[in-house]
Amino acid sequence: MGTSLYIENYCIIESGKILLDGVEVFSSDADSFADFSKEALRHFTIQYPKFFKMDHLSKLAFLGSELLLKDLSGKENTALLFANASSSLDTDINYQSSISDKENYFPSPAVFVYTLPNICLGEISIRHQLKTENSFFIFGAFNPEFMFGYAENLIQTQKAQRVLCGWTELLGDEYKAFLYVVSKDGKIAHTIENLKALYEN
Repeated sequence: MGTSLYIENYCIIESGKILLDGVEVFSSDADSFADFSKEALRHFTIQYPKFFKMDHLSKLAFLGSELLLKDLSGKENTALLFANASSSLDTDINYQSSISDKENYFPSPAVFVYTLPNICLGEISIRHQLKTENSFFIFGAFNPEFMFGYAENLIQTQKAQRVLCGWTELLGDEYKAFLYVVSKDGKIAHTIENLKALYEN
């Protein structure tokens, strides 16, 4: 049997609010995710000009990961394990609208580059200089059993010291992110039951 693992910290972003370890650290009345994400970036004084070029899914993943990773030491050996239900559909719809009108055909390379959901992992890796294993999966709903097993395996087989796990679902202005760091340190036991409880808030 392997070493017991823990949830080191976690973040939830949903309905205009950001919770860090269960404590609300930001709220906004913004109607759109675009406005909400800009307000959150300013609130946390995050200086990262590339943020404004990202698609919405990457912005959602970036905000959560920034709050969880910014103060962690030794984070360079942190693997990334993310999933959602809508893949990159939000960006796909945006891109499709730029090519569907033959009279106004204007495909955007800046949008096209985000038509894969795992691009958000690249954005996080660049920001935090991570050169570790990363995976993005698509499920119909949050899948704590899979996330638990995959994260445990990465650490127990010494592929990573930590795993940043994330459910980052976004389509239009409906969004929910549940991100958490799994490691050998922490106060919350890394169990399927605890993942379900934290996700359901």
